[in-house]
Amino acid sequence: MRARLSLPGAVALLALLAGRLAGGPLLFDRAEYAARRARLMDRIPDGVAIVLGAATPSGDREFRQGHDFAYLTGVDIPDAYLVVDGVRRESLLFFTIGEKAAEGEGLPLELVRDAKGVTGIERVLPAEQFGTTLAGLSHRVRVFYTMFKPEELGPENSNEKLNALQRTMTLNPWDGRLTRELQFVRNLRDKFPQVEVRDCSPFVWDLRKVKSPAELDILRHAARIGVEGHNALIRSTRPGVTEKGLEAVFEFVCRASGAVDMAYTPILMSGKNHAFGHYHKYDRTLREGDFVILDAGPDWEGYHADISTSFPASGRFTARQKELYEAALAVREACLANYRPGVTFKQVGEAVDALIQAQGMERFDQDFRGIVRYGGYNHMIGLATHDVMGTFAGPDEVLAPGYVFACDIQIFRLDEEIGVRIEDTVAVTAKGCENLSSGVPRTVAEIETLMKGEGLLQLYEASRPKRARR
Repeated sequence: MRARLSLPGAVALLALLAGRLAGGPLLFDRAEYAARRARLMDRIPDGVAIVLGAATPSGDREFRQGHDFAYLTGVDIPDAYLVVDGVRRESLLFFTIGEKAAEGEGLPLELVRDAKGVTGIERVLPAEQFGTTLAGLSHRVRVFYTMFKPEELGPENSNEKLNALQRTMTLNPWDGRLTRELQFVRNLRDKFPQVEVRDCSPFVWDLRKVKSPAELDILRHAARIGVEGHNALIRSTRPGVTEKGLEAVFEFVCRASGAVDMAYTPILMSGKNHAFGHYHKYDRTLREGDFVILDAGPDWEGYHADISTSFPASGRFTARQKELYEAALAVREACLANYRPGVTFKQVGEAVDALIQAQGMERFDQDFRGIVRYGGYNHMIGLATHDVMGTFAGPDEVLAPGYVFACDIQIFRLDEEIGVRIEDTVAVTAKGCENLSSGVPRTVAEIETLMKGEGLLQLYEASRPKRARR
C-alpha cells in the first residue's frame, strides 16, 4: 500500500528540497514570511508586535527556534527579537552573532552577512539596539503587543506548557517565578508605563491555523516519513520482541529519512499499559495475544505528523480484536468521507452517527460518543503536534481549506487488554480532504499481509554474531 503524489505536488516538493539541499537559508520563500507579517500588521494597526526569539540553550544541545518566531521570520538565529510595526507597516529584526559562531551552529552565513536581503525584513539591527528602539517606539505608538503564552520549542505545545509551568513554577509557593513571556510583559509595563501592553498570541495563532500550499508540502512529506516508520515497526513486530527495540526501529527509519527529531515522544502501548493513554516506558516484551498501539510521528523541517496504528503482536487478529478494530475503522472511513470545506465537525459527527445506526453498531454508542460530537477531530497539527489556534468553535467549527488536524478514532476494552487507535493527519482541500498519512495498512488484510515479511529487527538479529545475540 503506497501513497501517491500528484505531479504538481512532486514538482513543488522537489523545488523545495532543491532549495534546502543547496543550503537555502530560509525554509520558505521570503515572500511567504512577508505575507504572514503583513496579515499580523492588519490586526495591530494601532501598535507594534514584539516577538522574542528562543534563547541560546543552557546546555550542549542543538538550538531550536520558537515556533511563532520561526513562523514569522524563518530565522534560526538564537537570542533574536522581531518587531512588527502595524503603524508604519514594516518589520525590524534584531540579532548579534559572528560568522564563526554562526558557522559552528550550522547557520547559513548568507543569513548573517545579508539578513535584510535574505529575509526581506525592512530593517536589521544589532540586538544591543533593541532596548533603545523600544524606547523610541514607546513615544510613537500607544500599544505594545507581545506573546503572553510560552514559546514552543520542538515537541512543545504552548497551552500545555503554560499549564505545566503555572503548576510547577508560577503557582508553586516555593518558586513563584513568571514565565519568560510574562516576565517580559512585566518589564514592558514597568519600563514604558505610558504604553498599553496587549496579548497578540491569538492573532499569530489564527494565522498558523490555516496552512499555505508550501506548508502543506512540508506536512505531506513529514507524514510520508511517518508512514515509513510505522510500516517498518509493524513489520518488525513479533511475540518475543521488546517494545524498546520496536521504538528504536521507528526512530531509526524516520531519522534516516531526514527527520530532525520526533514530533513527540513515541507512544507504544500493549497489555495493561493501554490504560495509561500516553505510555512511553517501552518496558514490555510482546507476548502472543498482545494487541499493540503505536502513536508516533516525525518532525521534518519543524513541521509534525501525527499517526496511530493498531495491530496484533502475533500478526493475526483474533475474532474479538477484529470486531473492535473494524468498528473503529468504519467510523474512521465515515469521517474521511465527510470532511470538506463548509461543513462543521458536528455535521461530520452526525454522518458518523447515522452510519453507526445503519450498520447496527449501537453497542458502540458509548465508545464513540465523543468522536461523534467532534466528528473524529482531536487537535490541529502543524509546527506543533497539538497545534495552536487563536479561535476555535468546538463542534461548530466550520472546516476551511488549509486546516490540518488529527482524525483520531479510539476504542478500548481495558479488561481485555485491547486498545485501538486509528489516527491520521488530514488536510482540508478545496473540494474535500487529503489523508496525508495514507500508506499505512488500515484493513485487517493489509495489516496481516505486511506482518508476514521480515522486519528490520529480524534482519538485524540475523546479521549479529551468535555470541552477541540474546
